[in-house]
Amino acid sequence: MGTRIADSVRERIEQMIVTGEFADGERLDEVKLAEQFGVSRTPLREAFQSLAASGLVTLEARRGAFIRHPDFVELVEMFEVMAEIEAMCGFRAARHVTESQMVAIGVTIDACEAAIAQGDFDEYYRENETFHHLLYEASGNRFLAREAARLHKRLKPYRRLQLRANGRMPQSMREHRAVFAALERNDSKATAAALRQHVAIQGERFNDLMASYRQMASLRTG
Repeated sequence: MGTRIADSVRERIEQMIVTGEFADGERLDEVKLAEQFGVSRTPLREAFQSLAASGLVTLEARRGAFIRHPDFVELVEMFEVMAEIEAMCGFRAARHVTESQMVAIGVTIDACEAAIAQGDFDEYYRENETFHHLLYEASGNRFLAREAARLHKRLKPYRRLQLRANGRMPQSMREHRAVFAALERNDSKATAAALRQHVAIQGERFNDLMASYRQMASLRTG
């Protein structure tokens, strides 16, 4: 129960950070946030630890948690690397995926479709995340899977944010279907290309979202 509360708090703070509600370098006030979210400091501190792991905050001994806004160029570069890592996972997965893994991946695709039909953004993202992690595992390379999961975690708040762009969820769903179809054919090159395009499109979409984010941040500090 405590972990779920911490996850919910982390997601809310993530959203506040990426939409410019906190200034770069601003100290997070534990007392104020605990009161705002109606939680104790324990799940809040767990959320801070998770946010630190994703690079959105820095933790300083006896001083607390401070906001760290990634540089725009750094974010674009991370998306570029993520696209190549996911393409590598897809290339290998097309050769190593098992029947049970294909079934599990298919289940996440159906769940994503259902989330879109219900207009449930949060559920779509959860199933979307599972879809990607299953592909990492299907690569058959544990080191690659761990590195993919690590960078995925770092980019998680921004991958969530870009899904809110108008029309992005249905487009993301079509891309998932293309990846799945290539996997069914055991077509390594097509699977890699589909995943590379899928993540690269996230980066392109993110450019527009980042512009809006910067505008909100400047309005807040202006």
